[in-house]
Amino acid sequence: MLMRRSLRLPIILAIVMIVLLVVLTVGWSLMPVFGQSSPGWFWAIFVLGATFLVVLLFGVVAYLVLSIKAINLTRRQSNFIDSVTHELKSPITSMKLYLQTLRSRKVGQPKQADFYRFMLEDLERLDHVINQMLDAGRLESGPVDGEVEELDLAALLRHCAEEVCLSYRVPAETVRIVAEPCLVRARRTDLRMVFRNLLDNAVKYAGQQPEVEVTLGPAADGGTVTRIADNGHGIPHALRRKIFGRFVRLGYELERERPGTGLGLYIVRTLLQRLRGRIRVRDRAGGPGTVFEVHLPATIGGQKKSQVQ
Repeated sequence: MLMRRSLRLPIILAIVMIVLLVVLTVGWSLMPVFGQSSPGWFWAIFVLGATFLVVLLFGVVAYLVLSIKAINLTRRQSNFIDSVTHELKSPITSMKLYLQTLRSRKVGQPKQADFYRFMLEDLERLDHVINQMLDAGRLESGPVDGEVEELDLAALLRHCAEEVCLSYRVPAETVRIVAEPCLVRARRTDLRMVFRNLLDNAVKYAGQQPEVEVTLGPAADGGTVTRIADNGHGIPHALRRKIFGRFVRLGYELERERPGTGLGLYIVRTLLQRLRGRIRVRDRAGGPGTVFEVHLPATIGGQKKSQVQ
């Protein structure tokens, strides 16, 4: 369905330009004939031909823009295929090696425990990749299932932070949260996907010693603002709008050290648009890193700050 929609506009545009070119060629070929018999017809054909020429030029420019977008999409899809191939093959190969070792050799209990832990990590990595692709597919088809309810955003952030820290095997204090109690009306699944992806990226792309700071409080417009700051290398200003596209990852896929599919921030942006929220990317004050700033319409509840380290 998506591919048909993406091809329909270029095909229609190409047909229209061909028709205009034929009409323009025929009309201007007949101009000398009408010019001798009727000057009025001559000027009418001239004005109409000039209008068609302008429309044709606009069509060529539009077709060029669509072609560039198609080339960029093809490049991103190629990166996505390389990424998913690596993300699926690497843990499968790893688990296969561990299972073959357990089958062919006598392995002591401590070593077996290590092997089972490594295989569980590989399975969690596979599960994360598959879930991201399924989430992106569901977003294309319509709203994610789930009832709209009043949620404690601070509690949800803590839960997402715990999941991310367990996933990356980092201490719980890696993600430091300072939050005011805030209530948001939304689907729990939507908000969980938004902040799970943002926190996952923050830990993944942080420095050698990951440090992630999360602050939650009221915004000037009456909603809430959540800031998620990491201590990574940062994101260049020229690329900050592109990173929210599908399949977009900075650099070349085969040269990366960190796993990913390029779908996380696309999921975040799409869900926030449905929640009538927005997201911004800023530099981290006082050092290297990136801050993702999420604005959501919300009901603020309570004044007492809670802090989780």
